[in-house]
Amino acid sequence: MRVSRAGHPRLPRRRDGVCCTPIRSAAVQQHRQIAQFTELTPKAKIASETHGWRAKCLQRLVRLEMPVPQTVALPFDTVRAIAAGNLPDTAGLLAHFGEGQLVSVRPSSENPDWGGPGTILNIGMNESRRAALAKVHGAEAATALYMHFVQLYSTHVARLDPDLFEPAPPSEAALARALAAYEAEMDESFPQDPAQQLTEVLRSMARAWEGTSARLLRQAKGAPAEAGLGLVVQAMALGVGSGNSGSGVIQFADSTTGQPQVTGRFQAQVQGRVSVREGGGALYLTRDPRGPSLEELAPEVFARLMEYGKCARAGLREEMQIEFTLEDGKLWVLDAVKMPRASRAAVRIAVALAEDGIISREEAVVRVEPAALSELLHPQVDPAARRDPVARGIGASPGAAQGRIVFTSAAAQASAARGEPCILVRRETTPEDIRGMHAASAVLTERGGMTSHAAVIGRGLGLPCVVGASGLRIDAHAGKVVAGDGRSFREGDLITIDATRGEVLAGAAALLEPALDDAFRLLLSWADAFRDIGVRANADTPADARLARGFEAEGIGLCRTEHMFFEEDRLTVMREMIFADTSEDRRAALDRLLPMQRADFTRLFGIMQGLPVCIRLFDPPLHEFLPHGREGLRNLADALDRPLSEIIRRAEALAEFNPMLGMRGVRLGITLPEIYDMQARAIFEATVEASRNGAPIVPEIMIPLVSAKREVEIVKARIDAVAASVRMELGADFDYRLGVMVETPRAALRAGEIAQHASFLSFGTNDLTQMTYGLSRDDAGRFMHTYVQRGVFTEDPFHILDVDGVGEFLLIAAERGRKARADLTLSICGEHGGNPESIEFCRKAGFDYVSCSSFRVPVARLAAAQLALREKGMPSPRTRPLPLR
Repeated sequence: MRVSRAGHPRLPRRRDGVCCTPIRSAAVQQHRQIAQFTELTPKAKIASETHGWRAKCLQRLVRLEMPVPQTVALPFDTVRAIAAGNLPDTAGLLAHFGEGQLVSVRPSSENPDWGGPGTILNIGMNESRRAALAKVHGAEAATALYMHFVQLYSTHVARLDPDLFEPAPPSEAALARALAAYEAEMDESFPQDPAQQLTEVLRSMARAWEGTSARLLRQAKGAPAEAGLGLVVQAMALGVGSGNSGSGVIQFADSTTGQPQVTGRFQAQVQGRVSVREGGGALYLTRDPRGPSLEELAPEVFARLMEYGKCARAGLREEMQIEFTLEDGKLWVLDAVKMPRASRAAVRIAVALAEDGIISREEAVVRVEPAALSELLHPQVDPAARRDPVARGIGASPGAAQGRIVFTSAAAQASAARGEPCILVRRETTPEDIRGMHAASAVLTERGGMTSHAAVIGRGLGLPCVVGASGLRIDAHAGKVVAGDGRSFREGDLITIDATRGEVLAGAAALLEPALDDAFRLLLSWADAFRDIGVRANADTPADARLARGFEAEGIGLCRTEHMFFEEDRLTVMREMIFADTSEDRRAALDRLLPMQRADFTRLFGIMQGLPVCIRLFDPPLHEFLPHGREGLRNLADALDRPLSEIIRRAEALAEFNPMLGMRGVRLGITLPEIYDMQARAIFEATVEASRNGAPIVPEIMIPLVSAKREVEIVKARIDAVAASVRMELGADFDYRLGVMVETPRAALRAGEIAQHASFLSFGTNDLTQMTYGLSRDDAGRFMHTYVQRGVFTEDPFHILDVDGVGEFLLIAAERGRKARADLTLSICGEHGGNPESIEFCRKAGFDYVSCSSFRVPVARLAAAQLALREKGMPSPRTRPLPLR
């Protein structure tokens, strides 16, 4: 008869490792067969889709000839049957391991990210087994093993209150108290039959997986509702003994940086992952001045672990963390899991594996979550840092920053002039706050959502921004912020903004710097080779354009010209234009703005070096350029040398009940045509000047907020006239493209006739979403969480493109526009342009490019590549199982 590795008799089995004796129901009289369990031999039929990732991974370790304890795997069907009450013949299963062998049970879901119930160790431990182990390992070690099992079984299987089981050192008395506590709660003695113990462990783990909370949790991680769970039953390597004994974990790269580095810990005379915890007598793995190490204690064992690490990296095609046990000097490999890693480590590891020829470049691109790149572009709160949360809002622009609280733009500018980082805290920001936002290290607002002013500008500047922190009460007049827990923070107090997580932290949390290293750039260069849709940047100033160029955007897809007018010298001239009484006076003020605009456009064209630049003509309502409050209006009256009463009266006349649907966009261009005339002239004169120094520039001019074909006709006629005038005056020829920003439902529906006068249609999905839903994008954040939570919307439509409603408008416009004009260029330039979901929609709809904030360009480049590769059969990073050969 064949024997097991431990010398125990083995039951007969087929060549593929499947036991010939099935696991049977406890209702023996029905002779119902659940399923067969499979021993993890090199040739056994094990698959992640039927037995889970852990079972498959352990089989790979066996194939790599690592010393894995004897293990059998229960497939998904078996576990489902157990959850339904069809209990197995656990006595037969234990007999497979031999008389008296303790076992552990570990979960094995299809994808490691989906989690599962906790591991249970030392199943089969009872009074008689304790007595037997005491003869070999000593009474103290045997008592510790038994007590650990009693506590684990009581809390995770019997579901008793953990507070009943004191965290006392193992002893006869402590064990007796634990057994008594179990008996008192359960009205029965602690089970002594190993088969009964294993039955209850399997049932508990199977039912835990099927529970509602577990289902919701794994669905949030991307698992299907009916995802299966496998279980692996493994012979225990005890980790106790007279020689070198204990347990540890080891990994071969740093979890934060991804750089090659051996990390982990080992602790003598313990089981499981206890060694990972700081203190408690754990040893370092490599030689370390802080204390003794495994390398010094057992150099041969350490050398073997290093070899196993290299072997696992090549064979499993991944950086792994290995759990191991020493039993009287004998090394056992219990498990291997994908090494935990921060975003910067994920990028470096994927690139290193591809550079070493272990995986392909395509797979390296697919392995990195696009959202992870955002964390590399900005400072981040160190994962190991102490956190003291004050409030939570919407992380509208990722990154982290420390600074002292300020409540006004003037205070932010003063703080920046002193070289002191500050956080601009506002109820909500307005265009007037842009200078303060430029000066601040981060922005925090009480109101707003993903497309509020603070959010959009924050993303454009790469400024960490948390909006909609409704738990805060901001009293700028009193100079304080009151948190939901009652704590008060005054102007000048130090806080940290963690905009990646949408949190406000008290004090100065430790930060990690951005990681735009060679691995980051190499990964994106590979991505560019695979993607099939263009990626441009939304950039409003020369500084923005340089940033976009640095992130290798393929041009500017949206330049919002109004953002050029908020500098102090320009703002005063802009206000003179607004308060002009006649067309001639307006032209006079605009003539002063013309050279400023021309210089901006010339620099933009030069920075982009021949790449396309799409310039949106003036869009916002004029009242946004006026000061707020009586003091601001008084200062304006002084600057314009006009009576305060007149300034107040004119400001009130400009006010609108619903300015986002009022006098803005093309409506301003038609009502006050001098504005668009000046901008067109600035663009064309800059085009001629920039073209002298390089390749001819072909600017793209975009008309905002169009609803009717006639609007385009009127504006196009004036722009053509300005172009003709500039050609004649400068004696230079140039081309330009005129297009429309589709932001209204009517423009989408009438795209066919609008396209007759436009070279391109670019969809401004911020406003289009607002108008389609009838929602204020600035105020929707107040109730959007509740709507998503209650299932009214599956996602915030200002965050994730609504493909059913807004998406249908896009499809209608694309079809009708291209039917009228086959060479029509289509794109998205709203904030959705950087989302993988939106990029996927645009690819399928045949759009030419997407445009997004500069800091989202790398995310869009990677997401576009992954979508193209997915069409070729490569899985997305969220659904990709552990890669195993």
